[in-house]
Amino acid sequence: MIAGHVFIATSLDGFIARTDGSIDWLEPVQNPEEDYGFAAFAAGMDGVVMGRATFETVLGFGEWPYEQPVIVLSRSLRDVAVPEGLEGRLSFRAATPEAVFAGLARRGWSRVWVDGGQVVQSFLREGLIEEITVSRIPVLLGEGIPLFGSLPADIRLEHLETRAFPSGLVQSRYRCVR
Repeated sequence: MIAGHVFIATSLDGFIARTDGSIDWLEPVQNPEEDYGFAAFAAGMDGVVMGRATFETVLGFGEWPYEQPVIVLSRSLRDVAVPEGLEGRLSFRAATPEAVFAGLARRGWSRVWVDGGQVVQSFLREGLIEEITVSRIPVLLGEGIPLFGSLPADIRLEHLETRAFPSGLVQSRYRCVR
């Protein structure tokens, strides 16, 4: 069975980016000596499914940060050529969350990192997220792009663990209860 996993940072007031998509507010808590569990999380994933906005943000990082295959969900990018150097590691799809997971299950994937606000929200609405790890950064943005949006029904979560780091980052991990 295939399962979606979220590993994402938010401001204390629940935003994943400023209204213009900027994530500059993350820089003060980036500690080169601490990865906040990111490497272990990423190593356990078969690949990544992200949205267009997240993809465009990642392209601005310079070096491509993913070792696993990445699928970008986008209707506007589906006919765009894969950037040079990412052939075979990146693909664009315009499909529903269920269709994407069905295709990935046929390819043998079982653990998928789901990233990006709208993509996370759509996979949550479809009941395709198994675990959510949220790292809350000690900053209030006041406005921005929220991690969570409207849902057709409550999604119950089981708290698995919470860790606090010297930088002030507080990370909580939850399992979606079905």
